[in-house]
Amino acid sequence: MVGNLEWIPAEEGRALLATPVAAAVGAEMKVAAIDPELADTAAFCERYEVPLESSANCVVVAAKRGGEVTYAACMVLATDRADVNGVVRKHLGARKVSFAPMDEATSLTGMEYGGITPVGLPEGWPILVDEAVVAAGDVVIGSGLRRSKVLLPGKSLADLSGAEVISLAQK
Repeated sequence: MVGNLEWIPAEEGRALLATPVAAAVGAEMKVAAIDPELADTAAFCERYEVPLESSANCVVVAAKRGGEVTYAACMVLATDRADVNGVVRKHLGARKVSFAPMDEATSLTGMEYGGITPVGLPEGWPILVDEAVVAAGDVVIGSGLRRSKVLLPGKSLADLSGAEVISLAQK
């Protein structure tokens, strides 16, 4: 297992998951409770002894073109940053891409800011997964709530509805 957390099968720990995440639980998912004050990546990794390269972040972006807004999720390892203004913008065919405002991201996903995850996102959302996340083995991601984290094989993110594996990260 990754870090010094007590991982349990996500099916047994549904109370630790946001409602849309609990509805999309996969057999390979595990969940662990954490201190919500330590949900942000750097503090979480330090306290729970999770290597940054075993932690993946999800950012929600708003892509604009011709007055229409499309939302998408981007998954990158905690060691990297998503190339939002280059790769993501071009991939989504948008004129402009920016991080979705916190209130929009939380209301659209049904998840807490700082806990947003690609598991359980609204149907039709593109999920752009960096190749390094898929290759990383087991990764820790958000649970939809700040008080827990999910552990799953990075490659399983490629199987989510709307997922596309691309070279997304800026090193």
